Amino acid sequence: MENKASDKQKIKSTSSRTQKIRLIVQLCFAAISNGYLKGFAKGKIFTGATKYICVPGMNCYSCPGALGSCPIGSLQATLGAREYKISLYVLGMLAVFGTVMGRFVCGFLCPFGLVQDLLFKIPFVKKVRRLPGEKALRWLRFVFLAFFVILLPLFVIDFTGLGEPWFCKWICPVGTLEGGIPLVLLNRALRGTVGFLYKWKIGILIVIILCSIVIYRPFCRYICPLGAVYGLFNRISFYRIKVDSQKCTGCGTCQKKCKLDIPVWQNPDSMDCIRCGECKNACPHDAITTGF
Repeated sequence: MENKASDKQKIKSTSSRTQKIRLIVQLCFAAISNGYLKGFAKGKIFTGATKYICVPGMNCYSCPGALGSCPIGSLQATLGAREYKISLYVLGMLAVFGTVMGRFVCGFLCPFGLVQDLLFKIPFVKKVRRLPGEKALRWLRFVFLAFFVILLPLFVIDFTGLGEPWFCKWICPVGTLEGGIPLVLLNRALRGTVGFLYKWKIGILIVIILCSIVIYRPFCRYICPLGAVYGLFNRISFYRIKVDSQKCTGCGTCQKKCKLDIPVWQNPDSMDCIRCGECKNACPHDAITTGF
């Protein structure tokens, strides 16, 4: 009994330490990628040379502090411009990030992922592990990727030959939180332009925020097209999760600990896994390892 209690305490201590490290990495990356403080002071968007570089996670170009560009926003903006090859650069960046890290980006380097993590820490009567029809709902992010990020910007173009960033314009709560709200609050001239679209986006953001208190990372699970892209790389990325079949007993402890309810012992490279490391810390048999 004493050994079991000691093991549980050790697992709890290791998990707490790992999550603190993860939180520090998330905070540091969010601060670095949104480090243009003058933008927040003046209510203007940074337009320096680093804006030509895509950051790994969802981080809105229009955020007053953003020093880089969101890969999803950049991809939409350039897909319809057939005379340019910029979209190939964006696709190349996504391929590099995905091949090296997979959805480790979602777990450690995405500012909006951090926002959802913090919201989930808010106490609530009952947290929901999965929704009815969970498996089908998780494929929705691929629908958003295919329809709003690729097809519409690629084929619905204006007289100048450019497509609109449909996902950013009509759906993305990241842009509303990081770009829309700060710019409207800080820039008086923009307040008079607020209309239906802004209110629509605020409504989506409110729904995502409320859901994030009850469900772990609902945007990442069901909507995020960037998570869909990186999820495709999870099985081949350099950063992997491995399960030692000799040590694993199939007890299911890893799945119980996983906030995304992934059966890690059966599918360690699931497209849904954000590489948070909770399963590794929870495994009572040290059967799970992570690394490059």
